[in-house]
Order: sequence, then C-alpha cells, then structure tokens
Amino acid sequence: MPLDTGMPARSRAAARVEAMAAAARRRRRLTAWLPWIIIVGTFLLWEAACVAFEIPQFILPAPSAIAASMVKWWLPLLDNSWQTLMTTLIGFAFAIVFGLLLGIAIGSSTMLYHGLYPLLIAFNSVPKVAVVPILVIWFGIGTVPAVITAFLISFFPIVVNVATGIATVEPELRDVLRALGARPSDIIRKVGLPRAMPYFFASLKIAITVAFVGSIIAETVAANKGIGHLMILASSRFDVPLVFAGLIVTGVMGVLMYAVAVAIENRTTGWAMRGQDSGQVSVAGV
Repeated sequence: MPLDTGMPARSRAAARVEAMAAAARRRRRLTAWLPWIIIVGTFLLWEAACVAFEIPQFILPAPSAIAASMVKWWLPLLDNSWQTLMTTLIGFAFAIVFGLLLGIAIGSSTMLYHGLYPLLIAFNSVPKVAVVPILVIWFGIGTVPAVITAFLISFFPIVVNVATGIATVEPELRDVLRALGARPSDIIRKVGLPRAMPYFFASLKIAITVAFVGSIIAETVAANKGIGHLMILASSRFDVPLVFAGLIVTGVMGVLMYAVAVAIENRTTGWAMRGQDSGQVSVAGV
C-alpha cells in the first residue's frame, strides 16, 4: 500500500498558516484597542496624580473636574466648537485648492521651484499670531481673520508635499514618455499627479491639525465666538477646567478630522501602502 508522505507536511503548513492568521487577528484587535487603552490610562493616571499630590484646580484640574465643566457648559462648548470647526474647514478647503494648484505649478517647473521656494519658506517662517492684528485691521474682528489664519498655516505643507511628489518623477520616465509622444501636461496628469497623491494626503493629515491651531490663534486675538474666544473668557475668570475642556474639544475635533483624512487616503491611495500591512498573511509559496 503506497504511503501518503505529503499529508503531514501539508498539515504542518496549514497549521502554521492558521497560527499566523490568528496572530494577525490578535494584532489587529490590539491595534484597534490600543489607542483607547492609552487614552483611558492617561486620564486615570492624570486623575490619580491630581488626587495624590493635591494639585489645586486652578493650576491643573483633574479629568473629573474637566468632565463636570463640560457637562455644565456643554451648550457654549457645542456652539463655539461648531464655529471653530466651520472656520477651520473653510480655511482648510481654500488651502487644499490653492495649495494643490501652486504645488502642481511649482513641481512642474524648475524655474518656479527655485524662484518661489525661498518666498514660501520666508512666508511660512513668519509667526501667524503676528499676522492676525494685520488681518483685523483689514477685515475687522470676526470669522474672516480666523479663516485666513487657518488657510495660511495649513497652506505650506500642502504646497511642499505636492511639489515634491511631482518634482521627484524619475527623469528616465519623463524621457520615455516624451519619446512616446506625451506632452508635458500628459506627464503631469497621468504620472505626476498619481505620484504626488501619497504626498498630498500625507500633507492633508498634517494640515488639518495645524489648521485648528490657526483658527484658535485668531479666535484668541480677534473673534467674538469660537473655542479660542471661549478659552480666553474662561481664563479671564480663572475657570481653568473650562479652559482644559476647550483644549480637549479641540483635540477631539482634530483627531476626527485626521481620521477622515486617513479614511479618504486609504480609499484613494491604498495602492501606495499595499506593502505596509503586516497583519496580512499570504499563503503563497507555502
């Protein structure tokens, strides 16, 4: 009777693949829960430190005091956070449009790249808080300075990343496409833009978070509404828990917008990250 010597080897290979798949599932579950575990642990440690060292509330309020303040002032927090979110999104939308267009122009032209880059770097080096008083003189106190500040502070990362993505297209690839009859606009549209998309979405994840910084800066200086304005009012009457509540609300909005950017990135440029998922198990070659 012939012996089936291949069955034990196949069984061991199947068991090894199943073990790898189970380990990958455990890693995915841990990855999903890890941020929440760290956040909860941080707040618990914060609460314990405030209680143990008897830290005064006007210096560092405990998370329980901040939560109580958020419950007490939930309506002003909701109203002002909506204002901050709207101004940030409007400024961020303008930054996407103008940043993408200017990034394409700079990345496509060596002359523009070398000519405008020093100006962009110098402009980005100017503290935006110093620009807000000028915006107040031009546009008055209100929403417009906050929108413009959010635009100015989130504009630069988008321009730099898009220009870098387009400018780093391999010269050999450009030469081959020209030899095949492609025009410069065809190279930018069919090769440069797809090449720049991972850079573009990477810049969006940075720009959306710093856009909130721009809005808050403008609202603390020249606004009658918004989280920054609310924090200034709260600090003027030493309501430190409400100040921290404003900080936490701003952080939550930033995390949510970052998650939106990541979701869009995964849907549109997942091909660029295809080799990064360590949780996937391949049975090829087993």
